[in-house]
Amino acid sequence: MIDFVQRTLDLAMKNVDEGGRPFACVIARNGIVLAEAPNLVAQTNDPTAHAEIVAIRRAAAILGTEHFDGCEFYILAHPCPMCLSAMYYCSPDRVTFITTREEYATYYVDDRRWFDLGDFYAEISKPWQERRMPMAHAPHPDGILVYRRWKELNQP
Repeated sequence: MIDFVQRTLDLAMKNVDEGGRPFACVIARNGIVLAEAPNLVAQTNDPTAHAEIVAIRRAAAILGTEHFDGCEFYILAHPCPMCLSAMYYCSPDRVTFITTREEYATYYVDDRRWFDLGDFYAEISKPWQERRMPMAHAPHPDGILVYRRWKELNQP
């Protein structure tokens, strides 16, 4: 049987050795690796290329669905809100993370303009009007028409 935790560690270490960031994700199903990825943000300049997101995209292409029933995620660190949200959307059976932010904070910091890793979850949970990142609601009377049309085409 594959040691998925060790495979995640090896993938992350290889990525660091190759100039990438210290994160990796392995998605397993039925005891085999379905998809895996390191964090590719540094290599691609794509801020969404977190290991979990890249692995989810690969697994979805293989599975042919957005629903990850029977899948387990193995990730190096407790997920950021973006990755956590993506995992909620694909709904795997289980997520196993190897390190917490508190454990790796001494060695890796990735604070950004509108958040730091210490308050990222608190920032996301605020009402949109109170977040640091400026947000505006621009209501339009036709906005809801898109959803009505979707319902007409997709629900009885």
